[in-house]
Amino acid sequence: MIAHPASARAARDVVLVAGEASGDLHGADLVATLRRRVPGVRVRGIGGARLRAAGMDTLIDTRTLATMGFVEARERLGAIWRAYRRMRRIVRAERPDLLILIDFAEFNLALAGVAKRAGVPVLYYVSPQVWAWRRGRVRKIARRVSRLAVVFPFEVPVYAGSGVRADFVGHPLLDRVRVVRDRAAFAAAHGLDPAKRLVALLPGSRAKEMQLLLPAMAEAATRLTARGDVQCVLALADTLSEADIGVSMRGAALPFPVVRGETYDLVHASDVAIVASGTATLETALLERPMVIVYRTAPLTYALARRLVSVPFIGMPNLIAGRGVVPELIQDGATADRMAAEVERFLDDPAHAAATRRALAEIRPALGGGGAAERAAAIAAELRA
Repeated sequence: MIAHPASARAARDVVLVAGEASGDLHGADLVATLRRRVPGVRVRGIGGARLRAAGMDTLIDTRTLATMGFVEARERLGAIWRAYRRMRRIVRAERPDLLILIDFAEFNLALAGVAKRAGVPVLYYVSPQVWAWRRGRVRKIARRVSRLAVVFPFEVPVYAGSGVRADFVGHPLLDRVRVVRDRAAFAAAHGLDPAKRLVALLPGSRAKEMQLLLPAMAEAATRLTARGDVQCVLALADTLSEADIGVSMRGAALPFPVVRGETYDLVHASDVAIVASGTATLETALLERPMVIVYRTAPLTYALARRLVSVPFIGMPNLIAGRGVVPELIQDGATADRMAAEVERFLDDPAHAAATRRALAEIRPALGGGGAAERAAAIAAELRA
């Protein structure tokens, strides 16, 4: 393997923290690219199955930490605190060449402070959404972080004048979202009726998320399939299991198929998707499929979030477009009736569905070109104590 010119002086001992499923996804591409760029680099830290497959030594699994809100986080406080103490000890005692942080804001910003005091440079890849809530964190980030590799172009001006350099590297999903099977092949592989409309159900990547959303999604799907011209398929995230479905449905069977590891093919084959707010909404947008964005959380978490969030939408497609391209059903609005009604609007109004697809097609060019992991890895290779 031919080393890049920077590899001789690059960071060789890297600690990386990806505390959520999306971070595991983006981190895997970064680690794989960094390992090609810097032969012999050692990467360890917090991650999931994808980071392990990319060659990282996962000291703590992301699944033990992932949570979805202020109140819900109480259930994981013990695991989160133990993970933080372990990572803090490594950064303080072993002083790695570089600390790479991916999203997971509160945990990672605290760890960034430890690294700063220990003289360890910090690269934040997929930075906290300060443009959406708690913008005052910009100053804290600037004090604790050496460089930022941001994935939305509108994030760069947010950090202007703060003292920390923010480089727009493009969005990693541009390289990740690919379709393997076309609609006909996907339908044949799963015994679907090619003459019926297909609705994809994406209830999220966290167990609590699924518990709050899947029952209403399943009821909406039952109402839609009762039309006779609709079929539904659920995409099960890699971070969840069939047992999580059982808990969410309280033992009731799902009246439609479940697929795992084929989410992009499912969404591409679908006419409409019902999608939990998060990374999956942007993935669905890149596949140019109309969607209904849904989300529920604990009432106290929602009340707190409403006071803190300063943007008009929660879905990334709408935020990037700057308008309500697709409907958002949040909290008490995320009912089976409303989910089914919004889906039927797309199914029964071809002009509305076509206009939505055209609007979604504008999102990809707004995210820059591909190669986010390569650009972020180049920054990582430059940084070292």
